[in-house]
Amino acid sequence: MSSMFSFELRTATGPFITAIVCVVLLLGSLHVLALKTQLLSSHSIGHGIPNSLSYKTYYFDQKIDHFGFLGDATFKQRYLVSDQHWHQDNGPILFYTGNEGDITWFCNNTGFMWDVSEELGAMLVFAEHRYYGESLPFGQESYSDAKHLNYLTSEQALADFAVLIKALKGTVPGARNSPVIAIGGSYGGMLSAWMRMKYPHVVVGALAASAPIWQFTDMVPCGAFHKIVTDDFRNGGKGCEESIRRSWKAIDNVTSTAEGLQWLSSEFSLCVPLKNKMEAAAFKAWLQETWVNLAMVDYPYEANFLQPLPRWPIKVVCQHLTHPTAPEQQLLQDISGAAKVYYNYTGDAQCLNMSQTATGSLGFRGWYYQACTEMVMPMCTDGVHDMFEPQGWDFGAFSEECQALFGVKPRADWADTVYGGKNIKSHSNIIFSNGGLDPWSGGGVTKSLSDSLVAILIPDGAHHLDLRYNTNYDPQSVLDARALEVKYMKLWIKQAANSP
Repeated sequence: MSSMFSFELRTATGPFITAIVCVVLLLGSLHVLALKTQLLSSHSIGHGIPNSLSYKTYYFDQKIDHFGFLGDATFKQRYLVSDQHWHQDNGPILFYTGNEGDITWFCNNTGFMWDVSEELGAMLVFAEHRYYGESLPFGQESYSDAKHLNYLTSEQALADFAVLIKALKGTVPGARNSPVIAIGGSYGGMLSAWMRMKYPHVVVGALAASAPIWQFTDMVPCGAFHKIVTDDFRNGGKGCEESIRRSWKAIDNVTSTAEGLQWLSSEFSLCVPLKNKMEAAAFKAWLQETWVNLAMVDYPYEANFLQPLPRWPIKVVCQHLTHPTAPEQQLLQDISGAAKVYYNYTGDAQCLNMSQTATGSLGFRGWYYQACTEMVMPMCTDGVHDMFEPQGWDFGAFSEECQALFGVKPRADWADTVYGGKNIKSHSNIIFSNGGLDPWSGGGVTKSLSDSLVAILIPDGAHHLDLRYNTNYDPQSVLDARALEVKYMKLWIKQAANSP
C-alpha cells in the first residue's frame, strides 16, 4: 500500500505509536484492519483492456456543503465523459458513482461500462468522489484537520452526484430526458444503490456490484468476511487453509528469539528486518492482509490490481501450502513461498516491503476518516470458523483509535438510520451482484427482495468481477450475470421512455 501517510495510532492493547499506514494492525488488533480492508474496492487491469480510451475531462463547481445555507463555497469536482456511442436524442447515461480513489483509475478499468456502451447507445460519465483524486474541497488543506474533513460524507457525495446529473441534463444538448443508470463497485456500488434509494427521480436504476450495504452494526455477523476468506483458501487446495491457520503460532515461536527474527526476515526477504515482538505482530497483520487481498482478487486471468498476479492466484498460492503438519520452520518456508506469489510474481522484487501491499490509486486516509465516522463495519475473527487468530469486535477500542487518528468518534448505527439498513423493500430498480469468492459478499444483498430489487450471485466471481472487461477467461457465471444486468438496464430505459 501507499506509504504517503504516517500518523498516530492507538490499538486496543498498546500505547500511542507512530505507524506507516500499511502496518497498522499492531498487537493483533482487528479494529484498524476494519478501516484498512475496506479500502480495497476498485478494479484491476487484466486481459482485454484497450490501450487507450477516449474520454474528456471536465470540472464542475460543486458546493462544499449541500445541507447548510450559511455559505456558498465551492470546489472543482472532476468528471470524465465519453459520448462516442451515445444516441443524442435522450439516449441513456451510465453514471459511475466514484469511490475512494482517483476517478481515472476507475474509468480505465470499469470495463463493463465500456463493453456495453455501444449496445445501449449510452453516454458514459465517471464522477469523482469528493476528497479523492483531484476533487479536493479545500485543496492541500482538505486533510489538515477534522474541521476541513467534516464534509467528507457519503450523503454529501450523493448530493454531488445528483447536482451534477441535473446540471448535465440541463446543459448537454439532447440529454434533458436521458434516463440515468448509476453504476459502481464496492463502496462505489453502495453509493449506486443509495443513489437510487435517495434520488429515485434522478437515476432510473442502479447496478451495485459487490456492495456490502449490510456490513454494518447488527446487520450481519462480524465474522462473515473472514469466514469467506477462509473458505476460499480451504477450497484452493488440500492443506492450504490448515497451513495458514497453523502459521500464526509458528511465527510466535520462531520470533521469540533474536535469531528467529533474523531467520524469518531473511526467509521472507523483508526489506526491513524484524527486531522485536511488536514488529513480529505487525508482520502477522501484514500476512493476514495478504490472504484477505488474495481472496478479493482471485480472478480467472492474470491481473494487476493490488499486485501483478497469475490466473486464479489462490490456487497458485495453495500449491505452496500442502504440508500443514510440517516442522515450524519448514511450514514458514512454505508460507514465504505462498506470500511471494502475491508480492513477487514477476520476480522483479529485490525485497518485500511491509508498507506496500496495494495500489497507490486509492485514497487511504480519506477512507480511514469515513470508516471512523459513518462507515462503521464491524469485523472479527474467532479462530474456529476462520483461519485467523481470535480477535473480537470492540467498538470502544475502535472509537478510541478514530479519536486518536482524526479527533472524531464514529456513529455505530448511522448507516442504518440514513439508508434503512435491511429495511429496503420499498425501493426499486436495483441490481445487487456479488461474487461467491468475494469476502464482501458476506455483507451484501445475496437474495432478491422483490421483482425489482434483484440479487445476482456469481459463484466463480471475486470482487466485482462483473464490472471488469470481458475476457476469454471469464467463467460462464459472470457472462450470464452481465447479460442479465444489461437486460434489466434495457428494461429500465424502456420504462423511462414510456413514463409520462
